Amino acid sequence: MTEINDPQLKALDRLVGTWKVTGGAAGTVTYRWMEGGHFLIQDVDLTQDGGSVKGTEFIGRKRPFGAEEPSEDVHSWYFDSDGSTLAYVYEVEGDTLTIWAHKRDSGAYYRGTFNADGTSVTGAWVYPGGGGYESNMTRVG
Repeated sequence: MTEINDPQLKALDRLVGTWKVTGGAAGTVTYRWMEGGHFLIQDVDLTQDGGSVKGTEFIGRKRPFGAEEPSEDVHSWYFDSDGSTLAYVYEVEGDTLTIWAHKRDSGAYYRGTFNADGTSVTGAWVYPGGGGYESNMTRVG
């Protein structure tokens, strides 16, 4: 197991493994640590709105070349097979996972709650103006 020294990144360790996703998107996602423990990698294989969504997301702190201190927030960079690039901010507080689209408090976000034994996350994506969709995960590996 990779040693994670950053408390905010370590909180994401409960995502490591493979999850079945249901709701507005369906399929699987797999989380694993990159060597060194600075980035959590998510591999995405979903179907949404009748199309295939395959991609990879790198989750960690921004630390530009020459910067001594990493960013306060845990950011992510998502790349998919259609050429889309998306950015998010991750946070875990207690049993609540929040993923903000682009930046914290952006108005577009996912909020989910881990069950007591960490084998499922129940939540939804929320978009400004009332849009969004349910998105739940169940650990399968």
